[in-house]
Amino acid sequence: MTISFDNNKPIFLQMKERIEDQILNDQLKEQEQIPSTTELVNFYKLNHLTIAKGIKLLVDAGVVYKKRGVGMFVAEGAKEKLLQQRKELFVDEYVLPLMQEAKKLGMAEEEIVHLMKQIKGREQT
Repeated sequence: MTISFDNNKPIFLQMKERIEDQILNDQLKEQEQIPSTTELVNFYKLNHLTIAKGIKLLVDAGVVYKKRGVGMFVAEGAKEKLLQQRKELFVDEYVLPLMQEAKKLGMAEEEIVHLMKQIKGREQT
């Protein structure tokens, strides 16, 4: 099995996001132990420091915490914190540019909503 990474983003950030995704989709639950750095190194075939740097970002953000001698665990409230962060990022990276472009094109709010509903309808079929 080949695990690919995006060449346009540092791998440590992608590792951080993969763990976040596992928390968001309930593969890792609050107070549950995350895979060790060694397990992640062996699975992804990456440098130990790359994995450690991604996990450190999660610790700094309060998403995971360390139990000395035991391992790293998902923090209480981590999923909610990640959902809030991702929603804010979604607005900044997608909604604002969408609204700016729609304004340039003279599109009304109703037209944008109609297009979104059309696209959503296509995905459900």
